[in-house]
Amino acid sequence: MNNQNEDTEGGRNCCTCCLSFIFTAGLTSLFLWLSLRADKPKCSIQNFFIPALGKDPNSRDNTTLNFMVRCDNPNRDQGIYYDDVHLNFSTINTTKINSSALVLVGNYTVPKFYQGHKKKAKKWGQVKPLNNQTVLRAVLPNGSAVFRLDLKTQVRFKIVFWKTKRYGVEVGADVEVNGDGVKAQKKGIKMKKSDSSFPLRSSFPISVLMNLLVFFAIR
Repeated sequence: MNNQNEDTEGGRNCCTCCLSFIFTAGLTSLFLWLSLRADKPKCSIQNFFIPALGKDPNSRDNTTLNFMVRCDNPNRDQGIYYDDVHLNFSTINTTKINSSALVLVGNYTVPKFYQGHKKKAKKWGQVKPLNNQTVLRAVLPNGSAVFRLDLKTQVRFKIVFWKTKRYGVEVGADVEVNGDGVKAQKKGIKMKKSDSSFPLRSSFPISVLMNLLVFFAIR
C-alpha cells in the first residue's frame, strides 16, 4: 500500500510539474509575442509636382513627375529592412468617355535600405513619363488632374539579433494636382494597403491558447 501511495503521489507531482511547465511556457510565449510583434510601415505621399501642369509657360514641355514618399517605422524596438521599393505612376484615361482604366505614366525604383525603429525615411525622386502626352491629357476641364501612385516592396523586421522572413507590402493612393501643378492636398496623403500580410501582428500563437486551455481544463 505504501508503495502504491508513493507511486500515486509521484505521478501527481510529475503531472503537476508538467502542467506548471506548460503554463509557464504559455505565458512566456504570450509575453514574447506581445513585446516583439511588429507593426507594418506607414507610407505617405508628401510632395508631388509636375511643372508642365503649372502656369509657367516656359515649363510646358517639362512633364517630369517630382515627388517625395515618406515611410514611417512605428515600432519602438524593431527595425525594418526594405527590399527595392517599386513605384508605379498612372493616370485615368481621359481620351475615352466614362473610362476608369488607368494608363501607365512611368516607373521608379527606390534602392533597398534599412530603417531604424521610430525613424522616418524620406525618398525623393523624379520620373520621366513614357509618353509626355499622357501627362498633358490627364488634365480635367477644371484644370486639375488626378494621378495614381502604387508602392510595392517586401520587408523584413529586425527583432533583437535576428531577422524575420519577408512580408509583402502593397499600398497606393490617388494624388490630385491643382492648376499650379502641385499636390492639391497640403497634408501628406496616406497610402492604403491593397494586399499585404503581417502574421507577426495578426496571428496569435496557437500553442499558447492550447497550453492555457489544457492547464485550466485539467485543474
